[in-house]
Amino acid sequence: MTDPIQPDHFAFDEVSEAKIPGIIAKYPEGRQASAVMPLLDLVQRQMARTTGHAWVPTVAMDVVAARLGMPPIRVYEVATFYTMFHLKPVQKFHLQVCTTTPCWLRGSDDVRDACTRAVAAHGDLFSMEELECVGACVNAPVLVINDDYYEDLDGERTEALLTAFREGHPPKPGSTIGRQNSAPEGGRTTLFGDVTRNATGAES
Repeated sequence: MTDPIQPDHFAFDEVSEAKIPGIIAKYPEGRQASAVMPLLDLVQRQMARTTGHAWVPTVAMDVVAARLGMPPIRVYEVATFYTMFHLKPVQKFHLQVCTTTPCWLRGSDDVRDACTRAVAAHGDLFSMEELECVGACVNAPVLVINDDYYEDLDGERTEALLTAFREGHPPKPGSTIGRQNSAPEGGRTTLFGDVTRNATGAES
């Protein structure tokens, strides 16, 4: 997307304001600056809720800085460091493709290509970025859509996944091949029985 037009005003709405006291209260007196990340997350979610595009405008960073009593540059440093904060508007479904080695070895190129085609054809619905490791390597390749992880993908399953989102029927997050959490593909290969313990701690 092109550089966004920065708004000249931002204020937390009632939904966000209701959450701020509880967030700040988690930190000791004098350490309120530690709340900068959750407040930036509130900004991004409010923008998504009110404009349809999740991102953090510069003026909103200034509001966060004022609320927490910290220099604006420190808020800018956080917002520009973490990829979870978008400095430009993203679309309703933001596709975050992991292309780090474990995902790449298991076919993330095909996942990325499917996402690229979806953005080209439906840029009003999808936006995309490549990420370096989303921390779910055991179920690679992984695609994060907004807050949800979709795992064990290939090109065909990614196409089907994005079609489901486009048609308004997002599948349940998790493995797309029915894997249970991080269990081996195809199910157990050892420990087939269910082990229980009696009151003394011995197996029975």
